[in-house]
Order: sequence, then structure tokens, then C-alpha cells
Amino acid sequence: MSLTNTQYDEIMRSYQDRQMKRRRLIADRKKEAADRSPQLAGLDAEVARCSVSRVTRLLNGETGALAGASDEIAALSARREELLVSLGYPADYFEPPYDCPDCQDTGYIGNRRCHCFLQASIDLVYAQSNLSSILEEENFSHFSLRYYADDLYAPGSTVSSRAAAQNACSKCRRFAEEFDTEYQNILLFGDTGVGKTFLSHCVAKELLDTGHSVIYFSAQQLFDRLAEHAFRRDTAAASDYNNIFDCDLLIIDDLGTEMANTFTSSQFFVCLNERILHRRSTIISTNLGLQDIASIYSERIFSRITSDFLLLHLFGKDIRIQKTF
Repeated sequence: MSLTNTQYDEIMRSYQDRQMKRRRLIADRKKEAADRSPQLAGLDAEVARCSVSRVTRLLNGETGALAGASDEIAALSARREELLVSLGYPADYFEPPYDCPDCQDTGYIGNRRCHCFLQASIDLVYAQSNLSSILEEENFSHFSLRYYADDLYAPGSTVSSRAAAQNACSKCRRFAEEFDTEYQNILLFGDTGVGKTFLSHCVAKELLDTGHSVIYFSAQQLFDRLAEHAFRRDTAAASDYNNIFDCDLLIIDDLGTEMANTFTSSQFFVCLNERILHRRSTIISTNLGLQDIASIYSERIFSRITSDFLLLHLFGKDIRIQKTF
């Protein structure tokens, strides 16, 4: 599982917040109990003194300090628990439960990330993907070939609409399955409403469920973010900008619907080139034909896409229209 530095820091801050909240709760409970019984405060001070003494003696080389101090601390703790119970508190009142007892709200068990950290990663990347709600419906389980005809062919091709869709679905599945071992990019191009965006969502669902960072932007949203970084350079824009380059998978939907100009062309090249150089995968969907990409953007962008992307052509009747009948 790969997280950007920003995402990792955000998760670790949540663990720090939990630890701070627990420490404040313990301090509040100790103050409350000490107000009722000053003897409790004295026992706490004794436990603390004994613990410090044990560490000091161990540092001074007194190997027998551990056993003796442990016995003393255990006896003091038992007296404290008895006193708490006598006051009507639970014996473990000064030890409130952790949100995750396995890692004690640190996110790690030894050097290994805890299961709660893995779940937090999945939750975060889903929230930041811009896709969290739509993927409940748009995933491989709901992809259907029934909207693609066996007797409809692209001009000059012997491949039917259904065969092309079946091939695209198979390649997208493999892309997701081999994501951690095989570097690839995908261009989904063809007619309007034939499942290009749907298939990119299918891939996103598979990767998000395994904790990979996936960011989805329409082409217009992407270029807006790039412009915000170039011209505003505020903190929020910088974070979005970094995620564009650092996320495991960037999905650019509906390329060609933005207002194309010299700025978008140059920024598009930078985005593609940087991600290719750092072997970060990208999926692009577009209604444009390959030659349209070359003429609207540039030959070098066309060269990057045709040489570094798996080209998947979808065509047929608009699925949205078919669903209305």
C-alpha cells in the first residue's frame, strides 16, 4: 500500500489526537478521584517515583532492580485499585480503553502497520478520491456486456462492439490485478456513453479497496487545480497539486471537454511526463480520436500516450440512452 507523505501525515495526526485525548481523559479522572481521596494522589506519586527509580537503577547497571521495583509497583497498583473500587470507580478507571487495543492507538505493532492503520488508509484514500459514493454502483460486479452489440463494427475493423468491450474489461481487470507488479497506463477512447468512465471507476474501486491512493478529476477539474497552483500557490492548491503527481493512480476523465489552450497543453505534458518518469499510473478517458489528441494538444503528448499507454477503443450505442427504453 502506498500513501503520499501528506496522506501518511494526516493519518498519523489522527493517532496523535487519539493519544492526546486519552492522556487528557486520564488526567481529568485522576484529578476528579484525587479531589475525593487525597490518598489516591499519594499512591500515584509513589508509583511514579518507583518507576523513575527503577529506570535510574537499571541505567546505573543494577540488574536486580527490575524484579524488586516491579513487585513494589504491582503492590502499589493493587492498593490503588482497591481504593478506586471503594470509592465506586472501576478498578481500571485510570486505564481507559484504546480505540485499538492491538496497537494502543499508535498505528503500529512493532515495525508493522496495524490493521486499524490499513483501514484508516482505505477510508482516507476513498474520501480523497472524489469517487466514494459512485463506486457502490460502478464496479466490475456491475459491468455488463449486454449493452454492446455483436453485429456492430467500427469502420475498417472486424472487431465487434461487444468484443471490444470484453477486451477492454479484461485488460482493465488485469491492470488492477497486476498494479503492484506491472507498471501500465490506459487510454480509454471512443464514442460518448459507451462505458469508458465506468471502466475507469471499476479499476479505481479495486485499487481503493486495497488502500492505494487514487485521485479522480474531470479534465476541467484537473486543469483548474493546475492553474490554481500556478497562479495562486496557496496551501490547499499546493496539496492538491502534489497529490496529482504523487498518487498511485490518477484518473483524468473526459479529456477534451476543457477549454484547450497553450497553458493546458503545457501543463498536460508536464503532468503526463512526470508521472511516466516516476512510474505512476494514469488512466485517461476521452471522446477524442487519436489524431484529435495530436492536433488539439501536441505531437509530443500524442507520442507519450501512444508509446506509454495501453490504447482501448470502445464504441457502440449510448448506454445511457439504451437504459431509458
